[in-house]
Amino acid sequence: QVQLAESGGGLVQAGGSLRLSCAASGRIFSRLNMGWFRQASGKEREVVAAVSWGGNFAAYYSDSVKDRFTISRDNAENTMYLQMNSLKPEDTAVYYCAADNLPASLWKSRRSAPWNYWGQGTQVTVSS
Repeated sequence: QVQLAESGGGLVQAGGSLRLSCAASGRIFSRLNMGWFRQASGKEREVVAAVSWGGNFAAYYSDSVKDRFTISRDNAENTMYLQMNSLKPEDTAVYYCAADNLPASLWKSRRSAPWNYWGQGTQVTVSS
C-alpha cells in the first residue's frame, strides 16, 4: 500500500506561481512512477505530468502545461513536486498525485485508470 498526501494548493492571481508537494509513505518510493493529475469542475480527470521511478527520471507533460510546469522528485525525502509558473485561470482544478509501479506503456499512456494509488487532492484556484 501507498499513502499519498498533497499540499501547497491555494489561491493565486494569473501569472503567479505555486509549488505542490506530494509526500508518500508505504511502499518503496524510489520504485514508484509518480504523476500529477487535475480535475476541473464538471470535467474529467486529466494528466498534468508524470515521472518515472528510475533511470534518468524520464518525464512528460500535457501540452497545456508544457514549458510552465516542472515535475520533480526527491527519493531521499519520499516527495514529489510540481512547480507551476505563469498560472492561468484555466489551470484552476483539484490537483491529485498518483503513484504506482507501472510499465512504460501504462505510465506514459496519459490515462488515469492504470494508477492505483491516489492522494486526496489539493485545490488550486487561479484568479484573472
